[in-house]
Amino acid sequence: MSPQENQENTADAGEYVIGTLTGAERQAFEARMQADASLQREVHAWQDRLLGLTARLTPVALPPQLWPRIAARLGAGPLFQAPTPEPAAANDPAWSGVRFWQLVSGLSMAAVVVMATVLVGQRQPEPTAVVQAAPRYLAVLQSPDKGGAGWVVETVASADVQPGEAAIRLVPLGPNEDIPEGKTMQFWTKPEGAKGPTSLGLVKPGQVVVVPVSKLPGLADKTLFELTLEPAGGSPYPKPSGPILYVGRAVRV
Repeated sequence: MSPQENQENTADAGEYVIGTLTGAERQAFEARMQADASLQREVHAWQDRLLGLTARLTPVALPPQLWPRIAARLGAGPLFQAPTPEPAAANDPAWSGVRFWQLVSGLSMAAVVVMATVLVGQRQPEPTAVVQAAPRYLAVLQSPDKGGAGWVVETVASADVQPGEAAIRLVPLGPNEDIPEGKTMQFWTKPEGAKGPTSLGLVKPGQVVVVPVSKLPGLADKTLFELTLEPAGGSPYPKPSGPILYVGRAVRV
């Protein structure tokens, strides 16, 4: 099997796991998978990656008042009841490539679904007067080489910026990065349609970085975020000069 065919199989398996294949495409893939052990291994690998991401999240029970609304939306009768919550357990190619970005966007959406219980659990009962909330975005940064999620970019209201001002927060998901001596990580963003990327500063391994939204060139669906490996002091150019470590696109949640 050629390297290109291997890449296609990896992409197909990723789209199958996150549910972005159409009905006909999904049936065709399942037929291929029954006769191809390598496809089965690719599917299992993607499932393991996403399960590793869900394991980092703390389960949050849905507010009881949401269940009647869900039942009404589904047309369920009075026997539809909220489940009893269980106790928690103790404790350059990157700027192009349509297929690659379809997969990155799909993985970001899958991560949003995985984190939905956390976001819903933070919601308060609806007030009498409806107030338009600022849009929230989430980007899961994946390693192009390893395929796993390493960092998350999320919008927050942070005390580290001006009171009432929105910000984005870059958060590591795993152990500290092993950065070679004389090198550093640099944080970049690029809104869809922008001419080039914008640096958001240098990042130390394991560091949480907060950047006011006002410092960004834009923030919307499909805004690109990435971490690259650069010389100490950062890229000597107004764009990345080193390899991409992690990359992903924002999704509105």
